[in-house]
Amino acid sequence: MTRSVIELAVTADDRRIARLAALALGLTLAEAAIPSPVPGVKPGLANIVVLLVLLQHGWRAAAWVSALRVLAGGLLLGTLFAPGFWLSAAGAGASLAMLAAARHLPARHFGPVSLSVLAAFAPIAGQLLLAGAWLLPGVALVKLLPVFAAAALIFGAANGAIVARLLQNPALAAPVSGRRQSAPCSLP
Repeated sequence: MTRSVIELAVTADDRRIARLAALALGLTLAEAAIPSPVPGVKPGLANIVVLLVLLQHGWRAAAWVSALRVLAGGLLLGTLFAPGFWLSAAGAGASLAMLAAARHLPARHFGPVSLSVLAAFAPIAGQLLLAGAWLLPGVALVKLLPVFAAAALIFGAANGAIVARLLQNPALAAPVSGRRQSAPCSLP
């Protein structure tokens, strides 16, 4: 009887994505512990990591970090395949789609803050569309829109400012190829 062995080569990029996804997951778990006065309104701390990855390593790496964060977050928070998981996945997917489109905007006019605000508004659309089709009547969702939009503007701008500040760090300043000229992340 012969045994089959499957070996997967692990690259430095794989390790970096795993570290960054773990960081995003840690922020997701910390955020879940913060009480919210309005259900569904969160600061989106993990989006800081996703946007940083997008600007430093490209959209594909950001998509991996986001997908791993949503999947592992659902598993660790006990919401895997529950409505909250699907809402999170819809929001992450909409945000990634917005960032994919925003990659083609002029870099000199769309920096970390504006990209973060765009990425903060996109999950509202994705989550409200899913919730309207699946969970709540559309009229109830329209009443929530101003609260979600205000939160997206405030938290998106704050998260973008954090990313802009992180990108000013000399340890992160070596240029790499891609739409934006910033450095590979040296996070743990």
